[in-house]
Amino acid sequence: MKGVCILTDNFYNGFCRHIGETVTIYTKSGGQSGSGFTGVVLGVSNDVVRLITEIGPAPGCALGSACFCSDGRGRRRQEDFRNIGSYVDIPLDSIAAVVYNAV
Repeated sequence: MKGVCILTDNFYNGFCRHIGETVTIYTKSGGQSGSGFTGVVLGVSNDVVRLITEIGPAPGCALGSACFCSDGRGRRRQEDFRNIGSYVDIPLDSIAAVVYNAV
């Protein structure tokens, strides 16, 4: 879906003009999802808009140093990277409001 924009409805065509920009989307649901999703618009299809909500770390393993460390017993172990980023797909028919940056 990366960079995709294939819409026919005028309301949702607004997302096409904001690919690569940060937006907040509020949905018609309760709980955490009703509090809104903030991220960078990655792509839009006829069904969903995809936001990158957290960007993962940059590569840091140049042929051996940064990815390995000692386990305290003299052995080397691979570093454990758990945060690789995240994205969310929001169904277009569940969107209640969108906040765009005015600048």
